[in-house]
Amino acid sequence: MLKRSFLYLATLASVSLAIAATSQAAEPAQSQGSQMLPPSSKSGYAPVNGVEVYYAVYGTGKPLILLHGGLGAIEMLGPVLTELAKTHQVIGVDLQAHGRTLPFDRPMSFEAMAGDIAGLVKFLGCDKADIMGYSLGGGVALRTAIDHPEVVDRLVLVSTPYAFAGWHDYNQQGMKQMSSQLAEPMKQTPMYQMNVQVAPDPNNWPKLLDQLGGMIGKDYDWSAAIPSIKSPTLLVVGDYDAVRIQHATKFFELLGGGQKDGMWDGSGMMPNRFAVLPSTTHYGIFSDPKLADTVLPFLDAAKPVAQ
Repeated sequence: MLKRSFLYLATLASVSLAIAATSQAAEPAQSQGSQMLPPSSKSGYAPVNGVEVYYAVYGTGKPLILLHGGLGAIEMLGPVLTELAKTHQVIGVDLQAHGRTLPFDRPMSFEAMAGDIAGLVKFLGCDKADIMGYSLGGGVALRTAIDHPEVVDRLVLVSTPYAFAGWHDYNQQGMKQMSSQLAEPMKQTPMYQMNVQVAPDPNNWPKLLDQLGGMIGKDYDWSAAIPSIKSPTLLVVGDYDAVRIQHATKFFELLGGGQKDGMWDGSGMMPNRFAVLPSTTHYGIFSDPKLADTVLPFLDAAKPVAQ
């Protein structure tokens, strides 16, 4: 068990190094906590779903809710957010126990956080919003589309499985070991630094690890609900992702994709799309310029008519 914990810690360290690299490459800003982000036009806490969730608004245009990965914060997706905010109103969110949002007196679950996001869309006065999530945030985005389809326009899922079995075995074992026992060694990582620089109470770091560990290591399978998703959906994975490539392909098939030839005129295509980014891992995809380049045409295209 201890060996597996340290193996997963090494994985998390890889994510941290990727975050550190994007931080060092970013232009200096007003504070370390915001160095990867453009100026926000509005920020604060939204009273939703019986809790208060932190959000910040960047850019103008059609609203896009952007959800970070596990142990991250809005800053995690800074380089991609910056590109998206050039043409969209991006609403970055700190999920439960992450960044500026408190752990709350409730277990962490995809369903509860999906309720938070649905409430946020309504709080912001939007009928619907595009929703994009990476990894943990992708799971929340997916669950939002399943449980609260009325608030979701387009859906972008980055490195996101629909079932726990979709992760490689190595990642599954690491997720099962996530707990506050890793709190001290992980204080040496940029992921810890990102959170404590903006967290209302830095002492909540062990609670984040416990809440996250109590959720991400549990088995789940949402395959039965995938075909019912009506929002045009883009799946994005890396060719060397932590999500199994065959699982991602099955995900696309469950959405109705890849069932037949798209035909010369594209008439055989349906609204959903599938992208595999080359030379890309789970730990670099969230800051890879190819991600924004892939997502923007999907968000900006005329909405296709389902066949």
